[in-house]
Amino acid sequence: MADSLDTVETAEAADPQAEVPEVPESGTARVALTPAAAELLVKLTDIHGPLMFHQSGGCCDGSAPMCYPDGEFKLGGSDVHLGDLHVDGLAPIGFHMSGSQFEYWKHTHLTVDVVKGRGSGFSVEAPEGVRFLIRSRLFTDEESVELNG
Repeated sequence: MADSLDTVETAEAADPQAEVPEVPESGTARVALTPAAAELLVKLTDIHGPLMFHQSGGCCDGSAPMCYPDGEFKLGGSDVHLGDLHVDGLAPIGFHMSGSQFEYWKHTHLTVDVVKGRGSGFSVEAPEGVRFLIRSRLFTDEESVELNG
């Protein structure tokens, strides 16, 4: 199956602060997708069915967004639903974050991107030689007031 993913254009550098294009209306004010991530999600959905994201925080792969078959990761009462990601032809893909991690990230807009390299063994893209990565930017003052009160 890796051959079908070879056509996904991934970013060469894993600089989380690099400016990247987003797919218009692919998410919410808090989280969106790059074209490469959207393309990969189409291919992964063909393999695994509907998907979801969870970002738990912590060290190592815990700070990366983890992609699971929808419902396969048990959400907790303190998890925050940042919104649904939208890719043409797919069911909405929920993006969730642990409450403690959200406290650190609530002032940032997150963009889900994909880069070459191996991530966590639990995220569905791991066997394909790519990994999801969060790129971020601080909200403007106006965005912050609107979202965080």
